Amino acid sequence: MNFKTMKENGIMDIRYENSILDASNSDEFKNDILRVIAENKKIALDLSEVSFVDSSGCGALLFCLRNLAAKECELKLYGVQQPVRLLFELVRMHRVVDILNTREEVLQLF
Repeated sequence: MNFKTMKENGIMDIRYENSILDASNSDEFKNDILRVIAENKKIALDLSEVSFVDSSGCGALLFCLRNLAAKECELKLYGVQQPVRLLFELVRMHRVVDILNTREEVLQLF
């Protein structure tokens, strides 16, 4: 598993510790993150180490969003590097999930 987790004030903070989220690891990402988020209502996903995401990576994030929405849970992304943020804006990901700069901003929204 490529995650570090910490739960504080009812918010599960997940740090994805891989520089790439693409077709080569998106299935592993989905399986691993589902185990981590299973019993949590508020999820903050730190993508600060991710420098590359492809369409499969975007699909993996959308998969997580759908699963969380079905359980009435919330997901917020933060620490997104500029190249990844530009991709998210291009595919309009920012319209379906909050993308914030810092953990503190996430805590304010929850």
